[in-house]
Amino acid sequence: MEIERINENTVKFFISYIDIEERGFTRDEIWYNRDRSEELFWEMMEEVDEEADFTIEGPLWIQVHAMDKGLEVTVTRAQVTRDGKQLEPPFGQEGKRMFQEDESSYADLQNLDQYVPGFRQEEDDWEDATFLVGEFDDLIPLSQILKEEALRTSLHVFEDSYYLHVGFDDLLGDEEDLDDVVSVLTEYLQRTHVTIHRIEEYGKTIIAEDVFGTIAEHF
Repeated sequence: MEIERINENTVKFFISYIDIEERGFTRDEIWYNRDRSEELFWEMMEEVDEEADFTIEGPLWIQVHAMDKGLEVTVTRAQVTRDGKQLEPPFGQEGKRMFQEDESSYADLQNLDQYVPGFRQEEDDWEDATFLVGEFDDLIPLSQILKEEALRTSLHVFEDSYYLHVGFDDLLGDEEDLDDVVSVLTEYLQRTHVTIHRIEEYGKTIIAEDVFGTIAEHF
């Protein structure tokens, strides 16, 4: 994927259809399957953040141009005035979907959190989440802290990175405990939009359950 940082608030990148297919997506999915197109978008944005230091902050404007060999995507952070009003987008008003069926068209998406479930998730909406683990050793101190918590956990390897999946079923009734656990997790790990279904399908499970208890026992 080719990435170009345009300015402080805008980044442009190109991804070929070959690259898209190597990531496990088909053309039909990115045109007609909203969930899969959003999954691909977040996967691309994580790579953009890593390589171009483009952090997602608030609403975004997205423009997608379908070309013969791939997709050219421009992402711009929405600008807000002092009184809180959002300024006009840097490109057209049409299209509220990430990808259009017409491969020659453009698309833009205003207020991404409104259209993409999970982009802006309230604390009491947590049911489960997937976290990118920077280094395996990051899990050792985390395990000592959370080994007694009632969490549903599994550890996976996907595309040479570790991913921790956490279910919060037993904590949903206690907002304070949930907040504490989430704060600890996000201190050590980075939440990711790569779904656990994709990780399980294309990756490898290292620890199927009780990740923290298992690691704490051996380290």
